[in-house]
Amino acid sequence: MKNQNQSFLAFFSKVIFAVAYVAMVSPIASANAASGLPTSIEESTNPQESKVLALSDGQTSADDDDDDDDDLPEVVKTSVFKDISQRANVEVASLRVLRAEKTTWSNGCLGLKSDEVCSQALLPGWQVVVASSTQAWVYRTDESGSIAKIDQKSSQSVTATILKTRTVNEQISSRVTTVERRSQVLAARTTAVSREDEANINAVSRSSMQVSAVTVDVKSKKPGFSLAILQPSGSFEEVIARVSIKGKRGKSYLKERFLGDYKYKIQQKAKFVKGLKTGDRIVVRLYDTQNRFIGYSEFECLSANTAVNLILSNNPSGYKVVRTVYGLDSNFDGAIDSGSKTYDYFTQVNEQRVTFLRSSQQVNVSQFQLEGLSAVASRSVYPASFTQGEYALVQQSISASSSNLAAALKAAPSQLVEVNEVSDDGASTFDVSQKMMDYREVGVANGIQVKFSDVSVNHWAKDFIAELAAMEVIEGFPDGSFRPEEQVTRAQFAAMIAQAFEKAKVRKVASFSDVSSRYWGFNAIREAYQTGFLNSSGNQFKPTQALSRLEAMLAIARGLNYTVTGSTEAILAAYSDATTIRSDVRSSIAALTERGIVVNYPNIETLNADKVATRAEVCALIYKALVSKGEVSDISSEYIGGGNKTEIESRDNDDDDDDDDDDDDNSERKKPKRSCNQGIGNGAEGCDPGNSRPHGGSNDEGGRTPGNKR
Repeated sequence: MKNQNQSFLAFFSKVIFAVAYVAMVSPIASANAASGLPTSIEESTNPQESKVLALSDGQTSADDDDDDDDDLPEVVKTSVFKDISQRANVEVASLRVLRAEKTTWSNGCLGLKSDEVCSQALLPGWQVVVASSTQAWVYRTDESGSIAKIDQKSSQSVTATILKTRTVNEQISSRVTTVERRSQVLAARTTAVSREDEANINAVSRSSMQVSAVTVDVKSKKPGFSLAILQPSGSFEEVIARVSIKGKRGKSYLKERFLGDYKYKIQQKAKFVKGLKTGDRIVVRLYDTQNRFIGYSEFECLSANTAVNLILSNNPSGYKVVRTVYGLDSNFDGAIDSGSKTYDYFTQVNEQRVTFLRSSQQVNVSQFQLEGLSAVASRSVYPASFTQGEYALVQQSISASSSNLAAALKAAPSQLVEVNEVSDDGASTFDVSQKMMDYREVGVANGIQVKFSDVSVNHWAKDFIAELAAMEVIEGFPDGSFRPEEQVTRAQFAAMIAQAFEKAKVRKVASFSDVSSRYWGFNAIREAYQTGFLNSSGNQFKPTQALSRLEAMLAIARGLNYTVTGSTEAILAAYSDATTIRSDVRSSIAALTERGIVVNYPNIETLNADKVATRAEVCALIYKALVSKGEVSDISSEYIGGGNKTEIESRDNDDDDDDDDDDDDNSERKKPKRSCNQGIGNGAEGCDPGNSRPHGGSNDEGGRTPGNKR
């Protein structure tokens, strides 16, 4: 602690001007910010064990890159520095990051009091302490930096500590005459002064640890899970685990999507990474080697990596009961973290019916006791969503088979797709988002169209269109077409955005004179505006106005709060028509370019910013933006503007953004309504043709063809 305190004093003292680095100090946070922060979170890790990042800021430039992949993302750092510069009128180059701590905030307002409408969802993010020579700022952000809020009370507290330390050092420096003497005096005297400073700083830190958001080991950047198939005793040697996902979308779930069949030997584990978010439900159907259905389980992805254990009975073919035990595994050691919430429950299969049992009293518990796991409790422990609300499962008999399921979920293992072998060494790791693409045509639910009559196998945007359709972000027309070259209106784009991105609201709802509450895109337009993607012209939204490529790109950059980190002019030099890009938007286009989001068809070197955007182009843009956030696997394309994406995107995208709330902040998102005749109708059929998604670009009010320019 003495060395830490000396480093803290050295950073702020003008005495030791020969020191060329700024070291990490004790955790600095607010002692007064308790009002907006949770005191406990169900899936918390031990705060004392959470990893705090020491950021090397030896250089004074705000653009310094850190070699450690676990450091504060540059986009978050840039967002905070930009806000401080505008707020305090200080040069960005004079700012340094003292401390960055990975956290999970209690709501969409980052645990701070706000006049805004705050979602009640947990929001992963950062607590960042930044300082100049005389002042400090404490910020709270989401994972991507798209939301950055100053914690005023914490900032005042830390600034007071800094000023006091600086005063102490100035008093010390005034009593010495040489640099060498100054260093000696500082070393001799800081022991005395540091005790008080240390107490002040640690008091702030301790208070923060008691009331602040739960910190998560930086390795647990995005939800993922390890799945183990276990059996305390019995003769079973192998089992096939059929894995699928019900993606969380707002307060509801997407249709179940197939992720593959995996052959396990008993006691084996496999990891599933990428393409997952907090709140997603994972479904596991178990089969024996004769393809007989012997077990079923569902579990909920937690806010970080999750260790999941499925425990079979002694005779799974006869006694079709499965015990599910899971919890946070933030250090990826395959075991549930000590002190974290553990979920423990039983599911029973009868033919194709599954029952989630409320207690273990109906179970022969002796068959499910396993060394290393807690003893079976009399009462099952479920996630709240399993016991409450519209999608509760407990004490309900659900069907494990349905005509609406994906073809791969209805077929016997190995009938449509090959079974994946889980290796003996425990090294098997499967990319969920890639598996979804691999099995797309047989893995989506009945009724979801991913192939369209007018999108050929050689179409440049085929995979972008197909995958967004599989993700239920877009839909085709009733005649089986997609109309990829049709223009996109602002309302249609808003619907796509609302369905593609989960993002907290950044401004209050607005009423638009040209968008009635009965308009098909009413909810999507409100959400796209509130989340900051789209702006309005006064009190008008202009829903039927065609959208240009520039407007679409600016909406993505604005909504995701992307800023350029390299040289704007050097990046834009890749475009032959770069001189036509307006000066006020050049940095935004550069920010998208360096993240590999800009897609130029047919000429990669031509931006064509003023050209009206087509449905195919918007699909490519949105998908690449999702890639930049680490939410989906990349799809290669020869039309990526600016050439290869730069290093800003190649950071481990497993810890982006996300704005990945485990509960929706948008009260307008309801259970999907029935589909409309979106290719023909005008929204007057009593259904929601937008349904927070484009639905093939439903006709705008007045029966106009979608996207036609007027």
